[in-house]
Amino acid sequence: MEYRKYGDAVYIRMDRGDEIIACVLAVCQKEGIRSATFSGIGGCSEARIQTFLPATRTFETRTLRGMLELASLTGNVITDEQGALHHHTHAVFAYKEGEAHCMAAGHMQAVTVLYTAEIELRPVAGGVIRRQFDPHTGTGFWRFD
Repeated sequence: MEYRKYGDAVYIRMDRGDEIIACVLAVCQKEGIRSATFSGIGGCSEARIQTFLPATRTFETRTLRGMLELASLTGNVITDEQGALHHHTHAVFAYKEGEAHCMAAGHMQAVTVLYTAEIELRPVAGGVIRRQFDPHTGTGFWRFD
């Protein structure tokens, strides 16, 4: 992974074997970024995609492997009361199964780069968005201070 800051944004290039979410969180940690949004594209080898099931308050996870074209990745980073960073990331992948062209999308648990990923990270200016736990869903949502 390599990154550069230009203006208010951070541009991150990831390489084979890098895990996208871990790299985004590592850049935030290193640069002192407490909340941000990010987007990106790339070529991936593995993605753990989750779907939230409200009835059971659990996530169903599906792992995709192979040549996965990361058509769209969007997410955010927020900070909890203890200062820990959390992500909320969604992505869309295009891939082939035999002769069929397929797509899969959802909440991302982890994404491994096959050849490259290009991510634009935009820190929140003028404040910090915090994480607020929601007992009804068992997940966290934005809280504005």
